[in-house]
Amino acid sequence: MAKTSELLIGKWDTLHENGVFDVKRQYITRHEPKATMPSRLMRYNDGAEEIQRLIKKCETDNEGFRAYGSRWSMSNIAHQADNMHQNNLMYLDLEIEEGDMHPDSEYEHENIFFFECGSTIKQISQKLNEYGKSLKTTGASNGQTVAGCISTGVHGSAFDTGAVQDYVVGLNIITGPNASDNVYLERHTKPSLNDAFAHGINARVIRNDELFNAALVGLGSFGFIHGVAIEAEDLFLLDRYVRRIDKNLALSLSKTLDFTNSEFKIDSEVDENGRPSRPYHYKVFINPYVDENQYVIEAMYKKKYTLAYPDPFTKIEKSIYKDLIYLLIKFSEKFPKSIPWFIKSLQKSILPEITKDEEKITATLYETFFDAGYKGPAFACSMGVAIEDSERALNALVKMTKAHPIPGIFAMRYVNRTEATLGFTKFHKTCVIEIDGIQWEKSKKIPSLEEYSRFMIEAMQSENIPFTVHWGKSMDYAFPDLANHMYGNNVDRWTKCRSWLLSEKMANIFSNDFLATLGLDTYKNVPNDFIESLDKNGQPVHLIA
Repeated sequence: MAKTSELLIGKWDTLHENGVFDVKRQYITRHEPKATMPSRLMRYNDGAEEIQRLIKKCETDNEGFRAYGSRWSMSNIAHQADNMHQNNLMYLDLEIEEGDMHPDSEYEHENIFFFECGSTIKQISQKLNEYGKSLKTTGASNGQTVAGCISTGVHGSAFDTGAVQDYVVGLNIITGPNASDNVYLERHTKPSLNDAFAHGINARVIRNDELFNAALVGLGSFGFIHGVAIEAEDLFLLDRYVRRIDKNLALSLSKTLDFTNSEFKIDSEVDENGRPSRPYHYKVFINPYVDENQYVIEAMYKKKYTLAYPDPFTKIEKSIYKDLIYLLIKFSEKFPKSIPWFIKSLQKSILPEITKDEEKITATLYETFFDAGYKGPAFACSMGVAIEDSERALNALVKMTKAHPIPGIFAMRYVNRTEATLGFTKFHKTCVIEIDGIQWEKSKKIPSLEEYSRFMIEAMQSENIPFTVHWGKSMDYAFPDLANHMYGNNVDRWTKCRSWLLSEKMANIFSNDFLATLGLDTYKNVPNDFIESLDKNGQPVHLIA
């Protein structure tokens, strides 16, 4: 039987020390050892029963319950004051046989994989590599759990691909303590796995696009995500380049992503007519305090996998232009430790020179976005805007930051539109403008992080720029009517789907302060037939009680 440790920890914090938060107890569930329960399916189902036991205890005690993974989020989205469940030891994967595929599935069987909630991006990538497969995209590093990634909308800058949640094809969610509270959920228009597979994990089946898209970025509040079915692809290589290019060219590309007709060209990355190739990934680094004529950009080009490429880690380990916080930390090393002095230094310094090791690196996705280079105290704020608004939004944020300086620098990344109801990469092409940096104390000349993030929202509103915010990053989530301003009618759709899936008692158990602050904990009385399980043509299969 799976066993759970109960720790009365009192305090809890994020990986980047964005708390500290009060909490009564922490749960850590460990599966029965393989030696005494060889079947992975049996251990997976046994783990589900243990989670339901914990949920039942919370129901009896009238307390909340929340799962968390690697503590990567910098907001309080993962925090729950009563009971927090650490998922990191729940990292089983289940083999998907050809006979597990839904008869109407358009997915290739060899590309569908099923991972337990606590599996990290690194663990998943290593497993996929055994099959000659790769994830489609990841965030800037690989330490997050898959359930945590999709719950907050973790993304990279693969602008024709999407965010991590966009290659999820099925969700196994535990919504309560009863046998019927184990659900396998997927889109009815894109079924992946059949009913027999769902029944094998003791789950009832719901196929419905509306419910799936709402639960996909569920902010940890649609229940306990126990397992995730994903679509992988063939292993591929990325040729990565870091360059300084004209600022106006960098911003023009930001607004169009039209590389083929641009002046930006890397000689080895052209088509048969000598025109620039379209990269897989594009990122821009910006010091907001210095008016530079050139910006540092990172471009990656997707290539067919071959074994014949040099070991990339000797170069990757020396690379400065990796994730934004690592760049800022390396940049800060030559300056005084005093935050005010560091800000003054930023105001006089261009970003570091590009090293020879950065000129070109060939690696797989897994190797390119490897272990985080920095895991200490840090902050990060991210906003999403339509690419057409990217230059205007950046200018507004830079202007505000010069007026209210903090120890951070900007980057711009680009992501394809998500189908998730509250996915923050909601625009046709989303430009994610992020500022990462070192934590600081408020002073007369330096605003608090809460104040600064409020200024970010006000800067967007004053320019009438539609925006979203990254759920896992720092932000003033108490800003009036923030969720409705960003998502409009989608907030109502999302809360109705959550209310349909969960009983009112379970909705309260899976809520937290983060949800309440945003007004997303609202429970609505919706009829039983609000959601129906549908076939691929949208016809009801059966009404779900």
